[in-house]
Order: sequence, then C-alpha cells, then structure tokens
Amino acid sequence: MVRGTIPRQPAKTGRHEGARRMPRPSAALRTYKTPPLAKAAKGGPPRAAPRPSKPAAKYDPLAPERVREILKRLDERYPKATCALHHKSAWELLVATILSAQCTDVRVNMVTPVLFQKYPTVQHFAALKPEELEPDIRSTGFFRNKAKSVVGAATKLVSDFGGEVPNDMEKLLTLPGVARKTANVVLGTWFHNPTGVVVDTHVSRISHRLELTRQENAEKIEQDLMRIVPRERWIDFSHQVIWHGRQLCVARSPKCAECPLENLCHAADKTWSTVEIHKGATP
Repeated sequence: MVRGTIPRQPAKTGRHEGARRMPRPSAALRTYKTPPLAKAAKGGPPRAAPRPSKPAAKYDPLAPERVREILKRLDERYPKATCALHHKSAWELLVATILSAQCTDVRVNMVTPVLFQKYPTVQHFAALKPEELEPDIRSTGFFRNKAKSVVGAATKLVSDFGGEVPNDMEKLLTLPGVARKTANVVLGTWFHNPTGVVVDTHVSRISHRLELTRQENAEKIEQDLMRIVPRERWIDFSHQVIWHGRQLCVARSPKCAECPLENLCHAADKTWSTVEIHKGATP
C-alpha cells in the first residue's frame, strides 16, 4: 500500500488545531448593549425602536392663560352684568344686600320699593325698633335678625358717620349685619371701589367647579380669587359669575351643553362634558 499524506480531519468538538482564537472583548465593550430593534415588517429590514414620547404637561387649573380665557368668555357672555338689586343710593343698596341673605333678589326687589317709600331716609330707619320693621321684611326670611341688622346699621351710620354710608371697608365692617360680602357689594357696585371679590353661593359654587379654589370659608375663597383675578376685574368678575350661576351654572343639573366655559370645566357634577372629569372639582 502506497503511503501518502492524509489530511487531518476536523475534531469532533468543532475546533481545528491551529485555528485562530478571537480576543475576548474588553469590559467596556462587554457592558455596552446595542439599542433594541423594533420588529421588522415582513420581508423588510429591522427598524430602530421608537423614542419614548415626552410626558404631557401637568394640568394647572390656576394657569394664567386659563384664567384669562375664563375672563374673556365671561366678558363675551355677560358684557353688561351688574348688581340685580334695585337701589337709588348706597343706603338702599346696603339694606337690599342685607335682606338678600338666604333670599332671592327677585323677592328683595318686591319688598324694597314699599319699604323705602315708607321709610325714605337712614334717619327714619334709625328711629325704628326692630320689632316695628319685622312685618315689612317678613317675606325675605330670617326677618328678626335682618330687622336688627338694618336698624342697627342705620343707628350706627347716624351716630358715627353723619348718616352717610362710608366708602371704606374697615368702617363698613363696623356696621351691624355687614360682613365682607355685603361691604364688597356696596363698595364695588355703588362706589366702584375694587376692594375685594363678592363671594356668595354662586361664586363659591362656580369657583369650586372651575377648580379656582379648594377652600370652604368665604373669606379664604375670596383671598384665592383675589390672587388669580386682576384687581381691575374684581367687580365685573363678581357680577358675571353671579349671573352665570343664575342662568347656566345652577346648583342642580347645570346647563353644561349651553355653557361657554364647558371645555374649561372638569366639574364632577357636570351634566354633559367634552373633557375629562375631575373627582375633586365639586361644589
């Protein structure tokens, strides 16, 4: 048998003698991971994974641009809103405002013409005893307390202020039956003096629905509103929100489908909505 050179057969392990060994990658290279590839379309090349989208901007109910838009839409809907209580003087407005507590303006406007005809001046009221005034204002409710407040305010005005209603918050607050709401009505409506925001049941309810405040106390609600509403808008804002509360944003079953503020409002008790509802936005 002729002897010849027989080529070496490959090892069963798959390694060939003398085969080159690739150097192991450095630690830095071993820790690097290439970005994952998105699943390729059938028959097409792999695509790079999409970058994560930026998180949406956090909702801020007190954002200046949102407050400006609310004010703009109130202007468009209620361009000439003013106090609904009928009056011919600061004193008549003061009395009407005291009587309007827990009573509709319509009812007050039915009572005051007869009342001011019977007692034309502050001095006439100051000369009364509360019991004498009670029958004239009975239909406004809480008539005993209201009679004491009206007669007490008249007596204080005659004795300390010469019978004139002062154009000053601190002085008005010394009158019996006068708190910040009543004082703000008189100062804003009669004297055009923006010393604060009127916070009645309408303003309180709508401010909560629009998430402009989380406070329950009227004075704290007023402070919140004064911080976000420009001072020159305090008087008009009060009247417009009160009108809005009477016409559309009523306490029960608000007329959301007709409301110009609908897509800015996330109130939990909306009757119709095109935007997300917020559980905390409750009146």
